[in-house]
Amino acid sequence: MTHESLSPTLPVVETSRRDFLRQGLALATGAAVMSAAPRAWAAGSDKPEKEEVKIGFIPLTDCASVVMASVMGFDKKHGVKIIPSKEASWAGVRDKLVNGELDAAHALYGLIYGVQLGVGGPKKDMNILMTINHNGQAITLSNQLKDKVVTDGASLAKLVARKEKEYIFAQTFPTGTHAMWLYYWLAAHGIHPFKDVKTIVVPPPQMVANMRVGNMDGYCVGEPWNNRAIVDGIGFTAATTQDIWVDHPEKVLGTTAEWVAKYPNTARAVTAAIIEAGQWIDASLANKQKTANTIASKAYVNTDSEVIVARMLGRYQNGLGKTWDDRNAMKFYNDGLVPFPFLSDGMWFMTQHKRWGLIKEHPDYLAVAKKVNRIDIYKEAAAAAKVAVPKSEMRESKLIDGVVWNGKDPARYADGFKIKS
Repeated sequence: MTHESLSPTLPVVETSRRDFLRQGLALATGAAVMSAAPRAWAAGSDKPEKEEVKIGFIPLTDCASVVMASVMGFDKKHGVKIIPSKEASWAGVRDKLVNGELDAAHALYGLIYGVQLGVGGPKKDMNILMTINHNGQAITLSNQLKDKVVTDGASLAKLVARKEKEYIFAQTFPTGTHAMWLYYWLAAHGIHPFKDVKTIVVPPPQMVANMRVGNMDGYCVGEPWNNRAIVDGIGFTAATTQDIWVDHPEKVLGTTAEWVAKYPNTARAVTAAIIEAGQWIDASLANKQKTANTIASKAYVNTDSEVIVARMLGRYQNGLGKTWDDRNAMKFYNDGLVPFPFLSDGMWFMTQHKRWGLIKEHPDYLAVAKKVNRIDIYKEAAAAAKVAVPKSEMRESKLIDGVVWNGKDPARYADGFKIKS
């Protein structure tokens, strides 16, 4: 088995193997007012073991809470200094986490589980400390498809069925969120993502440039690279990922289990700082505007703040003449629902890895999720940040195809899709 698309150094375009293979939750308000200090974690002290913590990020809007935790001093409040480290690709993030060059990272949910399961690269025990955001990604199609009267999934399916050519779609990492959203959306419209079209891997900041020169017909990526395509006049938004799954899990604060075992107080402190940063971002439109202005700089996302802020505020246009206000735009806190690392969220990514043949056998879904998603550390961090935690470690959602996911019977769920590998 080869893993060209997972190599640490990604070229502009990488071809992956063809067969590579709310419901609302009541909040436990008692947790928000826990007055006791977090328990002593190591050597009788709860002081962070590391004063400086290097956290990798990819230039995307949803790196915002990591950046703002550093810029606004939420990290200092909890006794650490976050050093944001701009990375070029998700494969680079993966490798630097595994070899210890990064302490932690703004990472794709499915990337962390891919490493945990040893899918297409190094296998290592990993931990998720919190979810960074929900929503805020999209599927962009090229204006050349618009010229063929393709504006949505249904019209794309009709075009693909004519088999006039091989259509190419890009995602950002084989086990990652964007791959799963793209595959799910295509399959929901009757398009097999490996048999009917070709899928490739492209790093997020390179999506727009590659579409401009015709390397692909569509892609799934995080903002601002979908809105950038509209502003540049090369593509349009066929679907947002919140159209696929409202309040879906997206990026996480990921690290190795080894690092958490060595620096438990630091893990708690960094998590608390980023929780508070996310809460601050979501608190007002003015805070979102300030965040957009900050992360737009060359040190972070390196694009115009106007391109970032529109969709950060939920003010969408699709490049086809439609504009709307989306209350399900990118969220960083949402009354404590966003940052909580629900076990069912981690399990869902494993079901999709099984659906598409990335893993051959059903894992013990719940056991793996309990090992990876460090709810124990999250609760300590939430107490330090004085924020609420949900009552349940599972949640239920209905996705675009009407299928309900609630974490119950994950093997049956994974095997139940009509279109799968």
